[in-house]
Amino acid sequence: MLTSRYTLVYVLLMTLVVVASNILVQYPLQAELAGINLADILTWGAFTYPVAFLITDLTNRQFGPKAARKVVFAGFVVGVTLSFFTAQPRIAIASGSAYLAGQLLDISVFNRLRRMAWWRAPLFGSLIGSMLDTVMFFSFAFAPFFVFFGPNDPFAIDWAPILGTFSTSAPRWISWAIGDFSVKMTVGLVMLLPYGALMNVLKPMSQRQARVTAST
Repeated sequence: MLTSRYTLVYVLLMTLVVVASNILVQYPLQAELAGINLADILTWGAFTYPVAFLITDLTNRQFGPKAARKVVFAGFVVGVTLSFFTAQPRIAIASGSAYLAGQLLDISVFNRLRRMAWWRAPLFGSLIGSMLDTVMFFSFAFAPFFVFFGPNDPFAIDWAPILGTFSTSAPRWISWAIGDFSVKMTVGLVMLLPYGALMNVLKPMSQRQARVTAST
C-alpha cells in the first residue's frame, strides 16, 4: 500500500515533467553564448526534460526497477498522447521512442552501478540514457534515412555551419542535437545536488521496512 502511494507520487511528478517539456519545447531560448544564437539550437524544454531522469532514479533507488518502469511507462503514455495532438506524427514517434529507450537504459545502468559510490548510478545512468535519447530523437525526427516515419523537414536537413559559428557545416539537426545533449549533460550534473540531498530521506524500501520491523 505504501509502495503504491509513493509510486503514484512519482507518476504524477513524471507526468508534470513530460507535460511541461512538451509545452516548453515550443519556446526557443532567446539568448546568445560565445557568439552562438541559442534560439537557433535550443528550447526551454531541453532544461526541464532531464528532470525525468532524476524522477526515474529516485523511484529506482527507493522501490527498485519494477516501480521505476511503471513510472516511465506512465510518462510514455502521457508524452505520446500529447505529442500526437501537438506535433507531427514523425515527431511524436521520435519523441516517444527516444523517451522510452533512454529511460529504460537509465534504469538498467543505475541498477548495475547502485552499489558503487552514490553519485555514479544517477550520473552515468542519466548521461548514457540522455545520449541514447538524443541520438534516437533527432535521428528519427530529422535524418533523411528515417523518412518512412514521415516527410523530411527541408530546413532541418539543410546544411549550415555547426552551431552557427564553426567553419565545418552539417545538417541543422546535428547542431540541434549537439546543443540539446550539452544542456542534458549540464542539467544531469546539476541534478546530482537534489539527488544527494534526498538520498538520505528516500531510503530503499528494504531499509525502510527493516526500520519499521526493528521499532515494533
